[in-house]
Amino acid sequence: MSGPAHYLPAGLPIPVGEPDGLSTPYWLGLRESRLLVQRCDRCRSWQFGPEWICHNCHSFDLTWTDVEPTGRIYSWERVWHPSHAALKQHGPYVALLVELPHAGGVRMVGNLLGDPRQTVAIRAEVEGVFEHHLEADPIFSLLQWRLKRGPDEAGA
Repeated sequence: MSGPAHYLPAGLPIPVGEPDGLSTPYWLGLRESRLLVQRCDRCRSWQFGPEWICHNCHSFDLTWTDVEPTGRIYSWERVWHPSHAALKQHGPYVALLVELPHAGGVRMVGNLLGDPRQTVAIRAEVEGVFEHHLEADPIFSLLQWRLKRGPDEAGA
């Protein structure tokens, strides 16, 4: 899914991968509107964030694998205190811990799009929204989250 507008205000630091290239496939995948998560070729376990070694079997044989950008809210918090000066006039916002069922239940942190005072529930389904910043230097993309619409809400 692609979002038409930018959720985050200008002035925040541009997210970049580590100098050793470990997370480069993740960031490049986002630029292509793809969510990539590491999977071990030996034991088939999933993991996120990026590591050089499998957390389960200690193999170095990890592959970046396409995952459907849908999940469930595992935890959340409505953030009132700005964590960066650029967010001073942009609060509150909702930070999520999203569990990805299509990736062995790994979890990743993200922002919930929409009204920051909306009702949020643990286990609610969310879908990924790729936010592309083509005007930035260097260009980058983010994965944001929104509550998944039911079949009767699809056209709303």
